[in-house]
Amino acid sequence: MKLPEVSRRSFLKWSAVVGAGAAIGGASMAKGGLKVLEGTAEAAGTPVPDKVVWQQCTVNCGGYSCALKLHVKDDVIIRVDTDQEDRPGFPAMRACQRGRATRQFVYSPDRLKQPMKRVGKRGEGKFEPITWDEAYTLIAENLDRIIKTYGNHAVYNHYASGTDGTTRTSIPRLLNMLGGYLNYYGTYSSACYSWAAPYTYGGTPYNSSDDLVNSRLIVLFANNAGETQPGGGNEFYWQMQAKKAGAKIIVVDPRLSDTAKAIADEWIPIRPTTDNALMDALAYVMITENLHDQAFLDKYCIGFDDEHLPPSAPPKSSYKSYVLGEADGVPKTPEWAEAITGVPRETIVRLAREIALTKPCALIQNLGWQRHAYGEQPVRGLPVLAAMTGNIGVKGGGTGLRDGRKNAPSPSIPAGTNPVKASIPVFMWTEAIVRGTELTAKDGLRGVDRLESNIKFIWNYGGNTLINQHSDTRDTHRILQDESLCEFIVVHDVMMTPSARYADVLLPDATSYERLHLGRGSTNVMGDRYYLGVPAITPLFDVKTNYEVCAGVAEKLGIGDKFTEGKTWEDWCREAIAAVVAKNPGFPTWEQLLKDPIVRGTEVEPIIGLASFVADPEKNPLSTPSGKIEIYSEQLAELAAQRGNADELPPIPKYIPSWEGPQDPLREKYPIQLVGHHVKRRVHSTHDNNPWLEEVEPQMITLNELDAAERGIKDGDMVRVWNDRGEIHVRCRVSKAIMPGVADLPQGAWYTPNGSGVDVRGCINTVTKYHPTPGAKGNPQHTNLVQVAKL
Repeated sequence: MKLPEVSRRSFLKWSAVVGAGAAIGGASMAKGGLKVLEGTAEAAGTPVPDKVVWQQCTVNCGGYSCALKLHVKDDVIIRVDTDQEDRPGFPAMRACQRGRATRQFVYSPDRLKQPMKRVGKRGEGKFEPITWDEAYTLIAENLDRIIKTYGNHAVYNHYASGTDGTTRTSIPRLLNMLGGYLNYYGTYSSACYSWAAPYTYGGTPYNSSDDLVNSRLIVLFANNAGETQPGGGNEFYWQMQAKKAGAKIIVVDPRLSDTAKAIADEWIPIRPTTDNALMDALAYVMITENLHDQAFLDKYCIGFDDEHLPPSAPPKSSYKSYVLGEADGVPKTPEWAEAITGVPRETIVRLAREIALTKPCALIQNLGWQRHAYGEQPVRGLPVLAAMTGNIGVKGGGTGLRDGRKNAPSPSIPAGTNPVKASIPVFMWTEAIVRGTELTAKDGLRGVDRLESNIKFIWNYGGNTLINQHSDTRDTHRILQDESLCEFIVVHDVMMTPSARYADVLLPDATSYERLHLGRGSTNVMGDRYYLGVPAITPLFDVKTNYEVCAGVAEKLGIGDKFTEGKTWEDWCREAIAAVVAKNPGFPTWEQLLKDPIVRGTEVEPIIGLASFVADPEKNPLSTPSGKIEIYSEQLAELAAQRGNADELPPIPKYIPSWEGPQDPLREKYPIQLVGHHVKRRVHSTHDNNPWLEEVEPQMITLNELDAAERGIKDGDMVRVWNDRGEIHVRCRVSKAIMPGVADLPQGAWYTPNGSGVDVRGCINTVTKYHPTPGAKGNPQHTNLVQVAKL
């Protein structure tokens, strides 16, 4: 569909636009339609809206639920505003540029308009229109056939954020009524983090973000909240408040991020995959200069030194013995770390002293570094430094994990219980398509000894992970295109994304702004939660919600009444809110939420992780086997012995040279380490097709000026980026704001291969490797070696 040229500041009023090309399957305009502004210019003034509707930005940025104030005239969104109400201790839930560009999302020419079925090969994007009744029939027949032929292990509800917030349970509800489905655990965002941290703490304890104002020193590792959550997540807000309160902020990152530019007193660039080497050298300085808090370690920790090892641990297996080189003959000196990390030894010594001597100090990690080859190691490494400096359980300190959130109750729709107990690591679904029945506990399989079937049926709702966000697009394409492997794929989405092109049946979804939905209940804001989203406009085209689709399929399978229980979607939503009210006296009722959907919280003290444990470890033990902070984990030692990979899963956190890291011999052929950060113009892959946000930040690879000069590359040149897995053509930004030997290609660009299979949009997964991490079996998509050359 070709839309007319309009100013980004014009208030758009849409009229009928005819035509839909092959990219959207030849579908014609159905009900709703688009309307185009008739001669309106900025000089004509702002149209007066018929109504103003409070909604929420539902993209999965991790901040969640920024408030959107939608101005609607003639059933068209003409303006997007946001929350502006700052109150003492409660920052406004201000949407960032992504939420404010919502109109370009709702009225995108890439919107899916009616149900379709595939007529070409998977991935070609060739479809023909069908009716909703035909779509329900195809889904029901194939779902029934595959369950009867292969069993319920063959059915997979694919990983995705969806658009229903905490109410994304319609698909699980339906599948549970049919005998269940193969589940997954972990997320692409935090697989290693969620898996590894409990081995140290028995959970993921944290200080809440608002406690940062009590810190004197904050050291951020792989933390870029200024770009990833600039709006309502408010982690960045509290970082700025801490700076205003006098805290010194140091950022450790391969690139000079927007966060570092905005608030850092110092930027320490580091080679990707080497953070554990830096932490080990910091510990070496603290130990040899007697700067560590031995009393804290003796009282609260297991395994820091040989005197406090568990009985099963061999001699010289403590963290201290490793750092001093007593275990392997290699002291982890600043000189040793400099050769690995690229951080000067003088900087390491100074940083170690500063961390050890500044009280309180908050050592905070985020999720970037745990998406590396050995992403489990840094997750457990930073808490050791927090323990060594006695900053755990105190205001202004922290656990060495992420800073966290104050959670409010979250409404949900009942999904029932999944009869299938099997679950796979979230990153390994392609492997489960190819060799699911071969997977064992060594591969991370849980709940059963073996799967009954490979994956044969995929239901993908609102996600672009089928191809775009998964590693190694070329091999993923090969797997998905082979219909003898996965036999049927349903995609239900708002846009014709790259993943949508792999559907057998493709269904158009309504945006969050066109239907009733319940919001998420978790942000870094102190108590503010946005809960109820009512339709702002009539749904465009012939779209249906997830609940409607599942109800339609259920009817075809003869369980329609069982699925709906005679209730509408609004009925379910009302019941969900009523359940929250019953457990939380004073929470707004449905009628009150209709009047004011933003729940105003009450100010409370910051959360101080492990404060009760530190106050009395006997009365308040941790959930670890020892009840203490386990620097040495017997559980990990046992698991590594069972899996046969003790070198990759040590019981203490340590530096392990990674595949495709700075010490890999492959650097002779591919000398550049490639990472892909989360950018301010996209949320994962959402908004990549938004023209306003393309103006904010065009997709480009960033290369250090020394590496660029060596290759004859100038700022703005088109370059080719390649390795043995694929090739990308993209424009280059030449900069000092990235470490030499490292390149950054922001993740999330839509995979767009040309006739030769070369991606021309800048999708980093064209060159990333499918190689699950050794513990969590998570995604290591920041661990890549490539070559870059001028086109």
